[in-house]
Amino acid sequence: MRKILAFAGSSSKNSINKQFAIYVAQLFPNSELEILDLNDYEMPVYSVDKQAEHGIHQLAHDFYAKIGSADFIVLSLAEHNGAYSTAFKNVLDWTSRINPKTFQEKPMLLLATSPGARGGSSVLEIASKRFPFQGVDLKGTFSLPSFHQNFDAEKGIVEEDLKNQLVELVQSIAF
Repeated sequence: MRKILAFAGSSSKNSINKQFAIYVAQLFPNSELEILDLNDYEMPVYSVDKQAEHGIHQLAHDFYAKIGSADFIVLSLAEHNGAYSTAFKNVLDWTSRINPKTFQEKPMLLLATSPGARGGSSVLEIASKRFPFQGVDLKGTFSLPSFHQNFDAEKGIVEEDLKNQLVELVQSIAF
């Protein structure tokens, strides 16, 4: 059985990106799902001075180990002012000090959603260009626009064209 690690690039307790990541991860058959919460990896804001004084934070090591234990990653990024959330960027900054290839060449489906019509497309574009340099084997990307109109907690994606696009993408990924 393959282990999928699903999480959101958000620290919101009611993260729509976490809901979306879990939903998408459950579309993969024959898989064991582990869900991460960025709130479990809250660290001081990264700085070289803090690293020099205290070393690499233990939570960064813990996060890195979780990435290493996965066969596949489903990550849905929240978009804050057109880029990563501060919570996600901080975890990424700390963990990259262990290994610049933070994601350890793991295959990933990269997602984003937002309440707006662009569905987090700016952060998705940034990440899809940047993550291969950080050790992501990027298998695909998907943006879900207008989350509250297009997603239902019990039914998942309710807009048929979007649902079909996502299902086709998931089916095209072999891992």
